[in-house]
Amino acid sequence: MFAIPEQFSNATKANFESQFAIFSSLTNKAFEGVEKLVDLNLSAAKASLEESSIAAKQLLAAKDPQEFFSLTAAQAQPTAEKAIAYGRHLAAIASGTQAEFSKAAETQIAETNRKVISLVDEVSKNAPAGTENAIALLKSTLNNASAGYEQFTKTTKQAAEAIETNLNAAVNQFAAAAAKVAPKK
Repeated sequence: MFAIPEQFSNATKANFESQFAIFSSLTNKAFEGVEKLVDLNLSAAKASLEESSIAAKQLLAAKDPQEFFSLTAAQAQPTAEKAIAYGRHLAAIASGTQAEFSKAAETQIAETNRKVISLVDEVSKNAPAGTENAIALLKSTLNNASAGYEQFTKTTKQAAEAIETNLNAAVNQFAAAAAKVAPKK
C-alpha cells in the first residue's frame, strides 16, 4: 500500500539529483567557454600591445611624412587580417560552447524524461482500477511535452546555426572589404 508514495519519493530524489547534475554540467560548459574567451582576449591584448609598441617605434623613426603615411598604410592589412582571425576564433568558441551546452542539456533532459516515463509505467501497474484514463492522459501529456522539447531543441539548433552562418558571413564580408581597401604590395 505504501509503494506509490515511496516511488514518488525516490523519483523526487532522482529528479533533484538529475537537475543538480544538469546544472553542474551546464555550469562547467559555461565556465569552459568563458575560459576560452578570456584566453583569446588575453592573447589578443598581449599581441596587440607588442605590435602597437613596434608600430609606434617605426612611426616615430619615420624620416618624413611620406614614410610615416607609408608605414601607416602598410599596417592596415595585417591589422585587418588579425581582426578577421579574432572574429573567426570568437565565432568558433561561441559555436563550440553552444554545441557542448546543447549536448549536455539534451543528454540530461533525455535521461530525466526516461526516468519519469519509467516511474509512470511503474505507478500505473499498481494504480487502482478506474484510473486508466488518468494514466493515459498523463502519458499523453508526457509524450506531448517530450515532442515539444524536441521541437524546441530543433529550433534552437537552427537558430544557433543561423547565427553562426551570419557571423561567418559578416567576417567574410569584412575580410573582402579589408582586402579591397588594403594597399597592394
